Amino acid sequence: MRHYIQEHWPAGINLAVVTGLVALAAVLVSSSSAAPAVAPNNVGEPSISGTTRVGQVLRSTRGTWTGSAPITYDFRWFRCEGRGAADASDCRRITNATDNTYVLRQADAGFRIRSQVVARNADGRDTATSNPTSVVTAAKPVNTTEPSISGTAKVGSTLQANRGQWAGDAPITYTYVWLRCNDKGDNCSEIQGANDPGYEVRDADAGKAIRVRVIARNDRGSTSAISDPRLVVDSTQPPPPSTGTLPVGDLKAAGDRLVVATVVFSPNPVTSRTQPITVRVRVTARGGRPVSSASVFMRGTPRVVEGQTSQTAGDGWVTLTLVPNQLFPQPRNGFNVQFFIKAFRPGDPGLGGIAGYRLVQVRLAG
Repeated sequence: MRHYIQEHWPAGINLAVVTGLVALAAVLVSSSSAAPAVAPNNVGEPSISGTTRVGQVLRSTRGTWTGSAPITYDFRWFRCEGRGAADASDCRRITNATDNTYVLRQADAGFRIRSQVVARNADGRDTATSNPTSVVTAAKPVNTTEPSISGTAKVGSTLQANRGQWAGDAPITYTYVWLRCNDKGDNCSEIQGANDPGYEVRDADAGKAIRVRVIARNDRGSTSAISDPRLVVDSTQPPPPSTGTLPVGDLKAAGDRLVVATVVFSPNPVTSRTQPITVRVRVTARGGRPVSSASVFMRGTPRVVEGQTSQTAGDGWVTLTLVPNQLFPQPRNGFNVQFFIKAFRPGDPGLGGIAGYRLVQVRLAG
């Protein structure tokens, strides 16, 4: 190039200047043509394929991404109650699951699964989460909602067992074993001949707690689950006083237990996906005496309402207002929504103390 310029460039023009300008132009052209550095950006979310049953393999695509190469991709897997949040923030991350494939475990039964992809390059990172799978089923029966007991727990009355909810290969058969326990619900023994869904409370049960064990069986095996205890009123003793509130601070962790005694929904049944649901809850202890200043937490299972915590008044009652979120099901006849309630003393450890728990449900109608 320099020889060409020397031969053809007009006399009187500084050759060194011309050569420098040509070099500068080449650099500018090269710089303007280089692509700018761009961090990863997801333009198509990951998706999961495979059969949602324990033992089967799920596969996650990484989705579609833009950004400067090279991009590396990491995979995460999450176990969700219901559909879970869009970013899996309220789901539980599954340990030892970092590949694009995941073998479903027994612990996944009754839950939904989401995959998450983290894309990285030298300029940054971005995260994308898949839609949830359908509910994972199990070959062997697995309990997803524990059994419960309904009815009045006093001598001569009949208690009814609710088997709870189960997942597993159909058909599943269920058997019932009624248990007599101490007044705390411990040291239980089987009640001979009590193997039906209904149980008539006997004199020997007075002052004891009754529980029911449900055994689910199919061709793959059997699994059992046990209900919370129901204390039988001792008809030989005078009824507990209707007054005499117990401050929650006076209860002793060594022997007292909060009881979610009464739950009243309004409206009942629920007919709207958006109307707030008012729930009145009464907390008692020591033979039915109301408890004041006990904290009560309530949320849907799955999380179809915004949970709320409030404290009981002097009569043991507290009113909670639950606001449905976008996951609340369309009200239909024959369906219901389940709620988890925890009564506890502020400052007690998360597990233990005097806390009491209860699962309840309200009917839907549409």
